[in-house]
Amino acid sequence: MLADMNVVWLGSFASLLAGMGTALGALGVFLVRRLSDKLQDGMLSAAAGVMLAASFFSLLLPGIEYGEELTGHTWIAALMVIAGLLMGASLLYYIHQRLPHEHFALGREGPSIAHIQRIWLFVIAITLHNFPEGMAVGVGFGGGNISNGVALAIGIGLQNIPEGLAVAVSLLGIDHSRTKAFGIALLTGLVEPVGGVFGATMVWLAEPIMPWTLGFAAGAMLFIISDEIIPETHRGDYRTLATFSLLGGFVIMMFLDATLG
Repeated sequence: MLADMNVVWLGSFASLLAGMGTALGALGVFLVRRLSDKLQDGMLSAAAGVMLAASFFSLLLPGIEYGEELTGHTWIAALMVIAGLLMGASLLYYIHQRLPHEHFALGREGPSIAHIQRIWLFVIAITLHNFPEGMAVGVGFGGGNISNGVALAIGIGLQNIPEGLAVAVSLLGIDHSRTKAFGIALLTGLVEPVGGVFGATMVWLAEPIMPWTLGFAAGAMLFIISDEIIPETHRGDYRTLATFSLLGGFVIMMFLDATLG
């Protein structure tokens, strides 16, 4: 039955469910008021590990396989995916340079605009994280590979849980109520289905660009991992924990892809 559903609707629904992982994690804000640096670094690193494995096993490798089917040449397929990857990373870099935003520990980035409230700087930063994740899920379903899309949706949904908790608790730290912190975290999770619709529609409208699109989604996520999450989680005394947490997340996603994809 899943295979018969329109891939755009399927990708959109799956990315919505993955985005709800943010809301599930954010519920923890009603139980805790502060996360230790050690716990936050471990959780965010595990999330980065899931994203890293998803980039390789659910996006880049399938992208090369699609390219081989289209062109009959592995080297052309690889170049197509590489081009998409570089475009995705470059676009995220460009957006990060143009939009002011604030991270949990690294502070403000982008243009300095004093009149923007700090809450919105957080929201912009989270949105920049969640949109590529939702797009990855949508693209995963977009080519009709249901099992690959399911693995991606589960993996992204799981890594959204610790992210959602970290986001909500961080909002508490800038003097917002628990209810408001949860509500904002919930809304940022709803950015993912928007990305899912975008990714699935791109592939559905032009399936021959599948290798480029898969590479694009992977490049966007790899940029986030390298430019933001790893620097955030390796800034203090818990670098070793962060490294092994990332490996743990990587292993979980690799297992999901191997068994479900």
